[in-house]
Parts: sequence; structure tokens; C-alpha cells
Amino acid sequence: MRVEIWSDINCPWCYIGKARFERALERFPHREAVEVVHRSFELDPRAPHGARPVVPLIAAKYGLGLEQAEAAEQRIADNAEAEGLAYLRSGRDAANSFDMHRLLHFAAEHGRQAKLLDALYRANFAEERSAFAPGRLAELAVEAGLDGVAAARVLADPDAYAEAVREDEATASAMGATGVPFFVLDRRLGVSGAQPAETFTAALEQAWESRVVVPLVTVGGGGGADTGEVCGPEGCEVPRR
Repeated sequence: MRVEIWSDINCPWCYIGKARFERALERFPHREAVEVVHRSFELDPRAPHGARPVVPLIAAKYGLGLEQAEAAEQRIADNAEAEGLAYLRSGRDAANSFDMHRLLHFAAEHGRQAKLLDALYRANFAEERSAFAPGRLAELAVEAGLDGVAAARVLADPDAYAEAVREDEATASAMGATGVPFFVLDRRLGVSGAQPAETFTAALEQAWESRVVVPLVTVGGGGGADTGEVCGPEGCEVPRR
């Protein structure tokens, strides 16, 4: 059984949702038969490449004061820490994530996609140095076990793996995904948002037991509403154009 997960490194609920899903997968009796594939999804493809502090971005997007935006970020940090995840409470950055997604496709070809994704999440949400700092992506690629010279070549070529990223995004759009994280099990069952581990357990069991072709069904309600936070209560939505 294949589980595809659409996510963005800028999305804190993707970081949290990944942990919740992995907790469910760990206790799933058929976990050895489950292939997990991470897919690309940009929350804001038009975001600039230069890193910017996220709290002022939250405030500007939702018309909040800086204190309100900081409180929203702290609520997300509370959720992350409840899952055993480190979260930088002194503030994090956001920027265009397209190069990260290109590098993840490169890593997938070398069997290091999961390692790189973990390194990117850790750098973006738990470390003082910005994941978007110059040269940082090449360093993280090496930390994930990739060849540094080859990774640098990928990052230097804006066309490298760009089509693969766009294909992932087009597939998500065709499935009706409007936000992330978005989990699809065998292209038959969809789970939207950073749902509790119990929801993922139920979805894994349902997908395993009903291995026939059926229309995609979406479970959960993440990534839908403007709540005054950078993301909704269970996921991150695509900014309205």
C-alpha cells in the first residue's frame, strides 16, 4: 500500500501531521507493506526567496497585532511539543520553498528523501539558523547523506526537478486538495490536515481492508478556514489569489 503525503516545509501543521501519521504507522500491523512517498505542495509559490520573520507575515496576512500573531505561533509550538517535536519559540523564518521541493525529488532518487525532509523540518522549526540562509540547503543535503557536489548542482540549475514539483502540485489540485498536509492512501482514501493519530490509524485500516478501486474520499477538515492563525487548526491553506 502506498501513502502519498503532500506538504510544504513552510507549513508547521505538516511538521506536526507527519509526526502523528508516523505514530499511527508505527503501530499499524502491516506497516512493513506501506510505502510512504512525500509530494510537493507550495503554500505560496509567489513568495520571495529571501527569508523573512514569520510573525510579521502572520500579522500582515490576517490583520493581527504582533502580539496576537506571536500568540498564534505559540499555540502551534504547543501542539508541536505535545507530539515530542522541538519548536523554536523565539521565532522562525519563511521564504519560497521551491528549491527545497526540487532537492527533495533529487533525494528521492537516491533513497534519502525521508532523511532530507526531517533535516529540512528540523532546520526550519527547531534551529536558530534559518533553513533559508545562503548555502544552508546544500549543508542539509550532506547531513541527509547526499553528495554535496551533486546537490549543489541541482540547486544551481533552476530547471532541475522543477517539472517533478509542478507535476506533484498539479496532481494535488486535480484531487481537490486546497491545503496541506494532505495524505492519500493508494489513491483511494484521502485524509486532510494534521489529524490525531487515531484518525490515521483508522484510515490505514480502512484502506488496507477495502483494497478495491473506489472514488477518493476525504476525511477530516484541515486547511480550510481563515482562523486568524498562520494556518488553520489542522492544516495550512493555500492563500487566496
